[in-house]
Amino acid sequence: MRESGILMPVSSLPGPYGIGCFGKEAEKFVDFLAAAGQKIWQILPLSPTGYGDSPYQSCSAFAGNPYFIDLDALKAEGLLTAAQLKAEPWGKDPLAVDYGTLYTSRYKILRAAYAAWCKQWEGLHGCARYYPDAYYAFTLENEGWLEDYALYMALKTANGMKSWTEWPREYRLRDGGALERFRAENEEEIGFWKFLQYEFAAQWKKVKAYANEKGIQILGDIPIYVSADSVDAWVGGPLFELDANGGFARVAGCPPDYFAADGQLWGNPLYNWPYHRETGYAWWIKRVRHALGIYDLLRIDHFRGFDTYWAIPAGSTTARGGKWEIGPRMELFHALEGALGKLPIIAEDLGDIVDSVRELLAESGFPGMKVLQFAFGGGDNEYLPHNHIKNSVVYPGTHDNTTLNDWWENSATEKEKTMAAAYLHLVPCRPTAKEVAAVKADTARVALLRAALGSASDRAIIPMGDWLGLGEEAHLNTPGRLGGNWTWRAAAGFDTAALAKEIRGECEVVCRA
Repeated sequence: MRESGILMPVSSLPGPYGIGCFGKEAEKFVDFLAAAGQKIWQILPLSPTGYGDSPYQSCSAFAGNPYFIDLDALKAEGLLTAAQLKAEPWGKDPLAVDYGTLYTSRYKILRAAYAAWCKQWEGLHGCARYYPDAYYAFTLENEGWLEDYALYMALKTANGMKSWTEWPREYRLRDGGALERFRAENEEEIGFWKFLQYEFAAQWKKVKAYANEKGIQILGDIPIYVSADSVDAWVGGPLFELDANGGFARVAGCPPDYFAADGQLWGNPLYNWPYHRETGYAWWIKRVRHALGIYDLLRIDHFRGFDTYWAIPAGSTTARGGKWEIGPRMELFHALEGALGKLPIIAEDLGDIVDSVRELLAESGFPGMKVLQFAFGGGDNEYLPHNHIKNSVVYPGTHDNTTLNDWWENSATEKEKTMAAAYLHLVPCRPTAKEVAAVKADTARVALLRAALGSASDRAIIPMGDWLGLGEEAHLNTPGRLGGNWTWRAAAGFDTAALAKEIRGECEVVCRA
């Protein structure tokens, strides 16, 4: 099995409403993938974005991002008008998501669509409001998370979007009587958040079905942890490490590494693994079952956290004071496979990887990741193409890496450039500094793409920005940087027939198409 795919976040698709969505551009991109001989569309988590606009810091481990709902589809349903859509600001730069503007305009227009939807169903069959059967089926199928999510979002809205830890005590501690009164008084608001999830799910189902019909699998992504400001943390209780006052005792992150000198202080609550073990990992089974209903393949972020994880005392300002703790290891994956069968998981095994993590990966049978931007630091690096194994996925870079052009021009050290240029036969084996300096970024980019595609890895995934030859503007995320991430959008018409032909040709040469 040799195949290839493209990493392209839904948010990065072009379109008129400030962010990529599940509309015509999504189907057009699927057509492009098929024409290019690709078999995989890798996306980032489809969950609502949270702190820092990150899809990895979401208010829910189960909900979908309302920003991805196609507004033109709502217009076709009679829920919006062209005039309404034209009246809203969607951001000044079509090549970048303006999350501040989007937050205001998108929810305003979605509330208008919800009001029109409610009006459509008023008075039918003698009921004050009669919803379509598909809506009832959706709410019933997803009631295990949807009810809590909709209530949480209604409460969050009523409390000025503050974190649940800052809500009034009766809501923060989930007093039953207070929550029932709130439900009764805010039925419309709760219904709004359910409606958004219904529309999200219906539209995504169509996009995924279209991709599957074209022979394209969706490679999704779930973070290992949930956000502290999430419905999961609000209702989770014993799922997480708590202190004597009911607060989070320790939080997640990772130690200093290639990406961040102070490590990364994510702030996510850590799992109470003994409790998960006692419950047969029921919450994890529920979570992964839900994810596999959305995606065909599943990348799990920070796989090493299942072996050992970095635990940082709550209240820390950096990740330096953390310590390693032992995770659930294979016990979790045995429980998942017992409930769900063979798992189509790709393990994100990057960062500070030790032998025990390698052993866990080998025992699980999951493919790991090989990133070429990490390959040229010296010695017989495991990321060098000649060291790749079949059961792996090779990337030039991930969403946390910059593009190949920008890496060559601004990020790679002279040592890395010298080794890469020689390894890729762009210069003599022992080049002079002048010979290395003469290698243009685009020349190196093409050579690195070909090295990835020619790797022994079963799968090769190329970020769209690298196929387009873009620079730093297409760098999706800089770990440790607050703000300015997750904004890149492709220009309209980026997915041309000529580019598809070029990609197919490159993949055919190495038996990936």
